[in-house]
Parts: sequence; structure tokens; C-alpha cells
Amino acid sequence: MRIVIADDHEVFRLGLKTLLKSEKDIEIVGEAPDGNNAVRLVKELHPDAALIDILMPEKTGIEAVLELKEYDKSIRIIMLTSLEDKFHLSKAMSAGANGYLSKEVGRQELIDALHAVVRGQRVFSSSILKIMANPNEVPYFSDEFSIANVNIYLSDREQEILKLISKGLTSKEIAEELFISPRTVEAHRTNLMQKLQIKNIAGLIRFALLNLP
Repeated sequence: MRIVIADDHEVFRLGLKTLLKSEKDIEIVGEAPDGNNAVRLVKELHPDAALIDILMPEKTGIEAVLELKEYDKSIRIIMLTSLEDKFHLSKAMSAGANGYLSKEVGRQELIDALHAVVRGQRVFSSSILKIMANPNEVPYFSDEFSIANVNIYLSDREQEILKLISKGLTSKEIAEELFISPRTVEAHRTNLMQKLQIKNIAGLIRFALLNLP
């Protein structure tokens, strides 16, 4: 797995490389100290995924994501940032980011997230998930963010079902659309609610509208 990392803090980039270099199937092929160089490197090197910070000079991480996604929508990008607020989360996901992880994420969680994103899944830290599920209720920063991060993965099928739920389709209609049984759709609904910590269909619809492309 070929990875590009972009962060304006040299010490953090060094730490990230040290964290990942022990993985035999991960190679850091480039690193950038700002948004402009991040865009250039990703376009030149065509990595499997990129880890990009938000607050960087020259061009922000969100601006970099927007430019890269306009260049090639298939590029897999994870925002790896210390910003855990709904404003930046919304901007990043609207730009087309495939994931949003806190810099407090553990080594194995980060590695798992990279593999998941390359497989086409979307990934989120547990602290970020709280904001996504309750955008009007969770404060920008709170003591809850000190808990251990557990990444949340949404498969292609789960994203498909979420999008159809957001369009108001019933389980039967979704089943017909995807050529699966209504019982399978219901199982996915239940799993999504448990995974996303959402209690009702209205919450699933809000989550899908806010966070899926």
C-alpha cells in the first residue's frame, strides 16, 4: 500500500512514518509540508491513499482534497487532524474525503483505517462519530474525546442502503432496488444503528444527508 502523508509539522510526519514503517505492506512514498505540495505529490505519485491534515500553509487540507477529487474522484483520502468539530468535519466530507480520523487514533486503528479506505470503505474515529450522529448536541470539544478511539467502517453496501434510506425508500423498496431480501435490509438497518449509535430512522437519514456524497 503506497501512502502519501501531508502535515506542516515535521515532527508529526516523522512520528507517523516511524509508526507505519514497521508494516511490511505499507510504504510512505511521499510527504508534504503544505497543501500545494500535497496536491502535487498525489498527482505525481498516484498513491493508494493519502493522509492529509487540515490546517496547513499555502493550501488547507480541505482545499487540497477538493482539488484532488476534482482531478480524480477515485483518490482515497483520510483527514488526519486534531480538529474535532462539526464545521471542519462537514467541510471535509463535502469536499469528498473518504475518512476523518483524530490524531489521537492508535497505531492499529490507523493501519486498519488505511486498509479499509483502500477497499472503498469510509472511516471515522469514535469521537468524530459522536459529532456526525448528533451534530447539534455534541460540543466542539469535550471530555468525551479523551476516550480510546475506535474506527467506524461503512461498507459499500451499507453506504448504498443509507443513501436509499435518506431518499425515503421502505425496506421492501430498497430490497427490490438492490435485489436482496427485505429481511437483509432490516438487518443492515439494525447494524447501522448499532454501529453509528443512532436510535431511529430519522437519525440515519440525517447522518446520510450530512455525511454521504
